Amino acid sequence: MMRRILGIDPGSIKTGWGVIEAEGGSFTHLESGILRLGTGEMSGRLLILHRGLCDVIERLKPSECAVEEIFLAKNFQSVLKLGQARGVALLSAGAASIPVREFAAKTVKQAICGQGQASKTQMQNMVIRILGLAENPGEDAADALGIALCAGYSKDGVGADARFRLSSRSRAGTRWRLKES
Repeated sequence: MMRRILGIDPGSIKTGWGVIEAEGGSFTHLESGILRLGTGEMSGRLLILHRGLCDVIERLKPSECAVEEIFLAKNFQSVLKLGQARGVALLSAGAASIPVREFAAKTVKQAICGQGQASKTQMQNMVIRILGLAENPGEDAADALGIALCAGYSKDGVGADARFRLSSRSRAGTRWRLKES
């Protein structure tokens, strides 16, 4: 069954997005980009984000959406703004009745690179390789495509929870692997 997955890497200044098709174990890149929200009033930035995501959803008609979870940061204001951008991403998908799954950054890195501590460059290189891209789509778009790929690797598709567990080699949370069910 063909799945069309929208991946979103939310941000308050720029948000990466990418749409892939997944069938079996093969993936096809459809389109990706970066929504530049600027640095003006937050309400204006969130409106740009909502309109941009609604345009992507209307044009490419994804059947499911994957969004990166908030990571812990030292700056409370940054986390608050990121949460607002995530809320708009969830709203945009929800308004189009698209099921959404959320993945931790570490889970995405594990799914794409095989280790949860992968660098941004490693992530970009693996996304380019997996999707056979001719050029680098940019850091934020590559992250969004990685999130979409992570959802695509989930066995059961829409409605499935990614089942990751700590490997026996590390209980400190540095090594993850997919738990078969």
